[in-house]
Amino acid sequence: MLPEELQVSRTAGEAGWHVSRYNLMATVPDTKNVAIVNLFKGNCAEYTPLEMYLLSVVEDLDEHHPIIERFARRGIIANFDERAALESLGRAACAMAHGIGLTICPTMGCNFDCPYCFEDHFAGKMSQEVQDDVVALAARMLDASGARDMYVTWFGGEPLLAPEIIESLSERLVALVEGRGGKYVATIITNGYLLTQEIADMLGRCKVTKAQVTVDGIGATHDATRRLAGGGATFERIVSNLRDLKLPFEVDVRHNVHEGNRSEMDELEAFIKQLAFESGNDLSYYPAPVTGSSVADERGEQVGLLCGSDTSEVGIRQDAGHFRVGQGHFCGAHTMWGLGIDERGNLQKCWEAVDKPEISFGTAHDWNPADPLASASRPDNLTMYLNTACPVPDDECQECVWLPHCAGGCPHRRLFSERACVVFKDNPEAYVLALHARIGREKRP
Repeated sequence: MLPEELQVSRTAGEAGWHVSRYNLMATVPDTKNVAIVNLFKGNCAEYTPLEMYLLSVVEDLDEHHPIIERFARRGIIANFDERAALESLGRAACAMAHGIGLTICPTMGCNFDCPYCFEDHFAGKMSQEVQDDVVALAARMLDASGARDMYVTWFGGEPLLAPEIIESLSERLVALVEGRGGKYVATIITNGYLLTQEIADMLGRCKVTKAQVTVDGIGATHDATRRLAGGGATFERIVSNLRDLKLPFEVDVRHNVHEGNRSEMDELEAFIKQLAFESGNDLSYYPAPVTGSSVADERGEQVGLLCGSDTSEVGIRQDAGHFRVGQGHFCGAHTMWGLGIDERGNLQKCWEAVDKPEISFGTAHDWNPADPLASASRPDNLTMYLNTACPVPDDECQECVWLPHCAGGCPHRRLFSERACVVFKDNPEAYVLALHARIGREKRP
C-alpha cells in the first residue's frame, strides 16, 4: 500500500458513492431541518441545513470526508445498485429459510357474520387424518429447508371453534421442533368472543405469544359490523374478555376502518389504552382500512370503503408502526417455506385464499417441498405467487421509490384483482413526518 502522501485522492462520486434512490424527505415543522427516511436501509433521521448541503454535493466531496461514513451508515447514500440488491433479496427469499411458517385453519366455520369478510365459511373441523398429514408435512418442510424454527398462525374461520385441535396439534408441532433444537412461536387471529380463562391458559401453554382481535368501534358502532351469525351484539363480551381475563399473550386490537367508523379512531385508541391499564393485559391498537372483496360483494351488504386519499391517514398510522428494512419480498407467499392449510389439508400460498380450494397447489398429504413442483397437484398455483416477488414484473414498480417498502404489494391482490400500491404513495411527506414523530430525533454523536 502506498504511503498516505502518495495516494491519489478521489471524489466520492469517483469512488462510486451516490445519493440513494430510495430516500423520502420532509421538512421538520418549526425547524430548518429535514427528516429523511431511507426505505432500503430502514432508517429515519433528521439533518441540519449544512448536512443537507453536503448531501447535495456528496459526489464532489473527497471520498474520505467524515460525512461519507455517517451518510452511508444511515443508507441515504450508497455505493452499489440498490434495485439490483432488492432483486437479489427477492430471489433469495424464495428459497432462504430462517424458519418455516404455517397458517393452520382447524375449521373454516365462523360464529360471526361480518359484511366485509373476504371468506366463504363452511362447517367442518380438521380430521385426525389431516392433523397427522400436517405434522408429517411440517417435518418434511424442516428437513428440506434445513431450518429448525417454526412459526404457526392459527386462523380460520374462527379457530377457537376448535380449541381441542389447536391444543392437540400444538403439542405435536412443539415436540417436533424442540426435538430438533429449534424454536416454536405461535400467534392466533380470533374474533375474541369465545375466549375464556381456560382457553387463554391453554393458548399460553401452546406457546401463543400474540393474538389479533378486531374491535370496530365503541358499542353499537362495533356491533354494526362485528355481529354473531344469525344476529346479535358482540362488543360487550369481547371487551369483558380483554378486560377481565388474564391473558398470557400480547393482543393487537385491530380496527377495521371504514367510512362508518373512521371518526372513532382516536376514541377507540384511547379506549384500548385505558382497557390495557385497567386489565394489566398487553393490548395495543392498530387501524387498517377496509378493502373490498368479491365475497363481500356477493353478501349484498355494503360497508362504506375507504379509497384513494381517504386511506392515507389510516395507512400511515398503520405502516409507521411497522417500519422495516427493505426485504425484496412482501410476505410468506413469496417464499417456498410459508403456506396456509385449510381444515381439509389443502395448501395455499396466501391466507386470503384458504377458503378457495380451486387455487390450492397441493395437499398436506402429498406435497413434498424437496420436490415442490413434481409433487404439487397444480404447480401453476404455486409458481404464480413466487413469481410476483422482486424483480417485480411491472415497469412502474421497478422505477418506484416505494419498492423497498412494498416489494410490489400484496401478491394475491396483484394476481386476482389489481396491484395494491401503498395508500399514501402520493403523500410521502406525511409518512416521513409520522415516522419521525414515532422514532424521534436521532441522537447525534
